[in-house]
Amino acid sequence: MPSAVQLIRASTLSDVAEYAYAATAPKEARLVFLAGACPLRDDGSTAAVGDVAGQAAACVETLTRALAAASATLHDVISTRVLVATTSQAELVAAWEVVRDAFGDHDPPSTLLGVTVLGYDDQLVEIEAVAAVVD
Repeated sequence: MPSAVQLIRASTLSDVAEYAYAATAPKEARLVFLAGACPLRDDGSTAAVGDVAGQAAACVETLTRALAAASATLHDVISTRVLVATTSQAELVAAWEVVRDAFGDHDPPSTLLGVTVLGYDDQLVEIEAVAAVVD
């Protein structure tokens, strides 16, 4: 099923960003607000301790499972926010590359942030998302 999300490119803005600058959904779309996807295993332990890219991949898996519970997929995501507990731009980029690659050609507007700390022991990455689906 095609996504309800329409990604908007802004030709007057830099094409360096690896995401659309805006996105819309039709008025009949059901919005899905997802809790921050964390790199937690089913037993509650933190996956990929010390590994930003590994935790980003675990977060994408969590996000994908949460979306499925709401009858949505990554292609229904209208925006994301990627949080990384780091002061290193290289670690920010490492997390972003995993997220970008997971979304493939669907590149919704996104914000990438370095933060001081996240909520779980040894947690380095969290992904927030909003999706839009038409039932």
